[in-house]
Amino acid sequence: MNRPLPELQPLPDAERRHVAVVGAGLVGLCSALWLQRMGHRVTIIDPAPPLGDASYRQACSYGNACTFAPHGVVPVATSGVIWRVPGMLLNPLGPLAIVWKYLPQLVPWLRAFLASSTKAEVERIAGTLAMLLSHADAAWQPLVTAAGAERLKRHDGCLYLYKSEAQFRAADAENGLRERHGVAMDRLDRADIKSMEPNLAPLYHKGVLFRDAYVFSSPRQLAFALAQAVINGGGEIVRGEVAVIESRDNGICLRIAGKQILADHAVVAAGAHSRKLTASIGDRVLLDTERGYHVLFPQAGNLLSRPVCYPEHGFYMVPMADGLRAAGTVELGGLAAPLNPKRTAMIRDGVKMLLPAAGQGSDEWLGFRPSMPDSLPVIGSSRRLPRVTYAFGHGHLGLTLSALTGYLVSQLVAGQRPAVDLTPLRPDRF
Repeated sequence: MNRPLPELQPLPDAERRHVAVVGAGLVGLCSALWLQRMGHRVTIIDPAPPLGDASYRQACSYGNACTFAPHGVVPVATSGVIWRVPGMLLNPLGPLAIVWKYLPQLVPWLRAFLASSTKAEVERIAGTLAMLLSHADAAWQPLVTAAGAERLKRHDGCLYLYKSEAQFRAADAENGLRERHGVAMDRLDRADIKSMEPNLAPLYHKGVLFRDAYVFSSPRQLAFALAQAVINGGGEIVRGEVAVIESRDNGICLRIAGKQILADHAVVAAGAHSRKLTASIGDRVLLDTERGYHVLFPQAGNLLSRPVCYPEHGFYMVPMADGLRAAGTVELGGLAAPLNPKRTAMIRDGVKMLLPAAGQGSDEWLGFRPSMPDSLPVIGSSRRLPRVTYAFGHGHLGLTLSALTGYLVSQLVAGQRPAVDLTPLRPDRF
């Protein structure tokens, strides 16, 4: 369900501020663009911004599946997840892995994750996600137009496939939850799937098409277009890592190596790296990291017409401008551990089985997905420094919800009542 958003009006000159945005991922870029539309002067700070060099490859917004997913109302923690985890961990082609030496640090997050998996909590969280997702496309459209990025969009839906009737029936609860919250979906039989995606190995039994999903054909080009729109709007992008955010009289000081930036307000949109900044301010936010992977198959970009996902395997195969990107999986293990070749091997083996003509993968990538235990983002003000607004923790919906997050951030900075209830997204909810 697509719902409009109230049009934001430029603020009077006396109410316009200098806002520093920490993070040049999609959430930070979209926040900057919406803030500019309100009339604010914006400075983005990021150690590897999308400015045309190879350093941007490190960013989560570079390596994602670039799929707008209005069907994402189902949280990661669902009823009975605790009984499914052992089987996923034991399956070498499964969607989940853990860096075991990181487990002690994960305990508080895992405890909250399990608490979020009760039936009542799943219903509550799904309702909140549905509310956010219903406005997500409306928030994207003005930014896509302003950035000249409409050419990157491909509207062909997203396909979920199941290998057996048992798997298809096991998904009834999740698909029923989606339907109750207005997700447009078609149930498909084997013949339907074959006609839509003839290059897939015939391992499927049935599937579901989420009609309103779409893809940006290049996350790199999308980020570059948004960054250029920020610059064209008078914004500045500074290369550097913010170490500390401090209060100043009537403002905020952001310290980076060798210099400091003074602003009236700050937005922390640094993805998985946001937790250290919230801690430096004195706020405890239960954010952790899902390590996501992709493998690029450069000769396979024309083999599929839309994103295809077997939930059993936990990754998407997405046709993109530079080939077929197989992206996803979850590895719980923080920011420090190196790329795990077993995870990319799992993706390679899965693609070889599911799409035999894909050929060889030539590129491997590891990114850090900022995740909260309840699958809901953090959008709200710091308790310690009210001039700091938090915008991170989007998990698997970072691209989908980034523009809406920027819209809501601009309302918070302006002191306006947000268009949606942000109570479930408050930073201190755990």
